[in-house]
Amino acid sequence: MRKSAFTLIELIFVIVIMGILSKYGIELLFQAYNSFIFSKVNNELQSQSTAAVESVASRLQYRIKDSVIARQTDDSFQALAGNTDFTAPILEWVGYDADGLRGSAATTPLWSGIIDLDPSTATTLVSPATDTATLNTLVGALSPGATTINDAALYFVGSDSDIRTGYGWDGNLSAINTQNGVMHPIRRSTVAGEENLFIPVRGDNGNDNNLTGVNVYEYYQLAWTAYAVGIRDYNAGTKTGTLMLYYDYQPWKGENYLQHGTAVKLMDNVSTFRFRAAGSIVKIQVCVNSDLMEDYSLCKEKTVF
Repeated sequence: MRKSAFTLIELIFVIVIMGILSKYGIELLFQAYNSFIFSKVNNELQSQSTAAVESVASRLQYRIKDSVIARQTDDSFQALAGNTDFTAPILEWVGYDADGLRGSAATTPLWSGIIDLDPSTATTLVSPATDTATLNTLVGALSPGATTINDAALYFVGSDSDIRTGYGWDGNLSAINTQNGVMHPIRRSTVAGEENLFIPVRGDNGNDNNLTGVNVYEYYQLAWTAYAVGIRDYNAGTKTGTLMLYYDYQPWKGENYLQHGTAVKLMDNVSTFRFRAAGSIVKIQVCVNSDLMEDYSLCKEKTVF
């Protein structure tokens, strides 16, 4: 009986073919693996950076436009508008209460944005169709720090704005609720039937509540918090840090974002957070690095009108 077997030539061909397959097959597998990792990293960075930019933009669109500043780490700051060449790591602004103004489908806005100048006095501002009781509940629900409407302030649309003193950015409150100031702290009336009344307060002691000598305008925006965005815990080795959002603090009460604000992490491995003004428009950019792929970075931009 004869038994079939590979000839030497056949074995040589098999070895050659296996060598070719092993060489190019591994390269193909390696390329496929790299392609998978790149696609995975790219999708993750795209998703995370988009979420971070949109999170900042969604709050920035409800800013009091004259209040936006660029702050340095030494606490110096400048108005962002008109300073397109000024670079700083912290973007900061006062936001008006969009949630209260929006109200709900079943109700009118909780604050109307209108001051009735005829019955208003130096000690009382009449805001028709405003529900300060429900508004107080809403502000408390949105605030982790138990902020209420009594911590809020009014900004009169059309009033002269001094970025250095009018908002309390420098910690000096001497101009707050004066003719030179733009933020006017308020308290709500607790008298039944007077839920549409704001009581202006010159100080935080409640004893000097008047607007004597202050220009009062018909239209206003109500604000209960400022916002700050910047990179924290920057690592010089990886050249990245954590993009943070701070809110629930009131500069018009002498508070700042580091000591009094609530911190929210937006994104890790952020290499760059840039912003600039073009008139009243603000452009923001977030660049992120991957810890899975060396020297790979992705940037997202957003223009906020």
